[in-house]
Amino acid sequence: MKITAAVVHERSGPFTIEQVDLCDPRDDELLVEVIASGMCATDLHGRDAYYPTKFPKVFGHEGAGIVRAIGKKVSTFKPGDHVVMAYPWCGECPNCRTQRQSYCVHAFDLKMNGTRADGSTIHSKDGKPIYSAFFQQSSFGNFTIANERFAVKVRKEAPIESVAALACGGQTGAGAVLNVRTLQSIVESWVEEVGRMETLIAVLGVTAVALAALGVFGVVSFAVSRRRQELGIRLALGATRRDIYAAVVGGAVKPVVVGLIAGIGLALLTAVAFARLLHELRFAVSPRDPATYAGITLLLLAIITLALWPPARRAAAINPLVALRSE
Repeated sequence: MKITAAVVHERSGPFTIEQVDLCDPRDDELLVEVIASGMCATDLHGRDAYYPTKFPKVFGHEGAGIVRAIGKKVSTFKPGDHVVMAYPWCGECPNCRTQRQSYCVHAFDLKMNGTRADGSTIHSKDGKPIYSAFFQQSSFGNFTIANERFAVKVRKEAPIESVAALACGGQTGAGAVLNVRTLQSIVESWVEEVGRMETLIAVLGVTAVALAALGVFGVVSFAVSRRRQELGIRLALGATRRDIYAAVVGGAVKPVVVGLIAGIGLALLTAVAFARLLHELRFAVSPRDPATYAGITLLLLAIITLALWPPARRAAAINPLVALRSE
């Protein structure tokens, strides 16, 4: 079928909107009408050939849409279902067989090679292949092909333009909290001693991944309470979901995030001023040398990090009962 897609023809080239051909779905594949797709830094890295990349190519790996057709062997989806297209895995390697699909041995090839696992392409133009199947989806088009195994069904009432971000940034940040020892540490510390939590995470940058990690950490640290009975205590205190989010996310995480944002900006401005001052004082420093700014900025960020450590420590040790009583 003819579709419209954003095609890149050369390294660091522009995204050009073109008519291309999309193949029919195979037995285990879905034809998805793409309603929304995020633009991730990985798409730009692929366009700039930071990874082994063949051109021309269709990128996009934060896609969400509506299933329009299914292969003969597809059993978990039907036309009309809303789906998020997630990351691919082979299903055969030792990691996949032990439910660690995010560590699939063949994940890099499935994401970056521009073809299905068997080397075939899903896009073409004038009989020539267009290397797509980026993350096995290439969502920068109005239609695409997705494997049943890599798609996740979502409720139809969920805003599809928002859930697209879950395909990469959202699940990456959330998974970093949910699928490592952080969660276990939270549970153990709350069970061992009332009100005590010694798990602390460090998040660098303010991105979709970072914000997802912070949000999940705040919610999990509260919701995975020290005992299930605490649910009854919270309700007895008259707490609502808004109270919980305000107490944990607003009261604990927000000051740290604001401090990091302000600190990074202040560090950059100070680095510029300090470099110029050293140059004026005849030190062997060039105000135009990026290494100068990088070195000064890293030093200042280290100082800011040390300054933020006490409030971050307090944020991680928040006691939910005290927080709720103060609401």
